[in-house]
Amino acid sequence: MKRRAFLSLLGAGGAACLLGQSAQAAGPKEFPGYPGSFGVLFDATRCIGCRRCEAGCNQVNGLPAPPEPFDDLSVLDKQRRTNAKTYTIVNRYDNIPGAAGPVFRKNQCQHCLEPACASSCFVRAFTKTPQGAVTWDASVCVGCRYCMIACPFDIPTFEYWEPLSPRIMKCTMCWPQITTGKLTVPGCVGACPVEALVYGKRADLLRIARGRFAAFPGRYLDHIYGEHEMGGTNWLYISGVPFKDIGLREDLGTTSAPQYTSGALAVVPIIATAWPALLVGIYAIHRRMDKVSHEEQVQAVTQAVAKAQEEAAAKLAKAKADAEADKKAAIEREVKKALEEAAKGQTEEDK
Repeated sequence: MKRRAFLSLLGAGGAACLLGQSAQAAGPKEFPGYPGSFGVLFDATRCIGCRRCEAGCNQVNGLPAPPEPFDDLSVLDKQRRTNAKTYTIVNRYDNIPGAAGPVFRKNQCQHCLEPACASSCFVRAFTKTPQGAVTWDASVCVGCRYCMIACPFDIPTFEYWEPLSPRIMKCTMCWPQITTGKLTVPGCVGACPVEALVYGKRADLLRIARGRFAAFPGRYLDHIYGEHEMGGTNWLYISGVPFKDIGLREDLGTTSAPQYTSGALAVVPIIATAWPALLVGIYAIHRRMDKVSHEEQVQAVTQAVAKAQEEAAAKLAKAKADAEADKKAAIEREVKKALEEAAKGQTEEDK
């Protein structure tokens, strides 16, 4: 295929994508979540910052040991975030107005009801399971890292040091271990010594949270973070201090991420349809260029060899001719010399 024909075909394909297809994005309808889905409730008034949840997560997921051991609480002196080797972390927040002392908060994937990471992924590497967890499929991921940009909670991270098979890493709510029967609750929940974490159906967790509000008047803010934020999450928080004071965003609103991106995702078919064609076309062009280049090289070598052979034959012929001429001249000299000597001898005899 000639380049001009290929580019024309690509342009037509792109226009067809724009005019004839639409992205599979969420519409304006609110998604209340899968019935019976599971989640975790975190109670900031109970957390003591022991980092046992970090250790539990590390163990059940087989993650690398951190530079500082889990009983080293000096790491709480600075704010941390999750990374490709750490699915969950605990941060300490000091000097909060109205708080009797430091307040701690656990951070991990929020497992949104309509996750931004999934809505931004054009190969559907992320899946919101009916059970509540947001999972990732390495077999289809192309490493674009749009999920990292899209997530309002800055959770997905990337294995930059893996040159051949880097992965997107984040909390899975231990769903792979729970579905296979290795665990009954997430590793962090099982490791918490003060029951700051509760695992169960999301609807039950909301009732538990409201029950605590009623049982302990004045202890909590009358708000469950994650019930409606960004359309709702399966990881919920309750606290006695403003959520912004413990590192949670209060500017997200209640609209889910896919509703924000439904218009922008209209260009996804271009990527999904035209991009493979573009790659195939580029590959074909390069193959053609390589073939032409190879043919030109072969032709140039053939011409060079023929020219060298021609020049060698001419030199050989000249050398033979020169040798024959030299031989003939040498013979003539020898004959002439012999005749001269014979004539000279005859003259001397005559005398």
